[in-house]
Amino acid sequence: MPRRSALRASDADREQVAERLRTAAAEGRLLAEELEHRLGAALTARTYGELDAVVADLPRDRVIERARRQSAIRLRPATVLALLILLPVAVATAIAALVAVAALLTAWALAVTLAGVVLGSRARALGQPWSVGCRVYRSRRTQRGVVGSFTPWL
Repeated sequence: MPRRSALRASDADREQVAERLRTAAAEGRLLAEELEHRLGAALTARTYGELDAVVADLPRDRVIERARRQSAIRLRPATVLALLILLPVAVATAIAALVAVAALLTAWALAVTLAGVVLGSRARALGQPWSVGCRVYRSRRTQRGVVGSFTPWL
């Protein structure tokens, strides 16, 4: 079986090495003249051995990626402790806000309904939202058999 260095490289392999060279130049590892020379050699290379020689003195992508991942994953104990304390506080605050909004909406609905019951037919003169409570109260009276008029919702 032939060695890897003797195998022929594809266009995709050459382009990958060229991209690696451009990245190295952007990081300041290669000068402009060096980049041009190596790009020419990479794009005319026929085997993996020739491609490997072009990037032999550059760090491998895996080493750079591993270093980036290790630095991104590190969490300090103070950060973990803060997250453990703040997460339940944030959840409790969100639940309290939802309960407060639900309580306000319920209180408003009760106030409107009670105003409609107390004011009766006079609630229509007040207009919306008081007439809504009156309509609900009248519809219940009409369903029970009490004679009265029912004003449709629309």
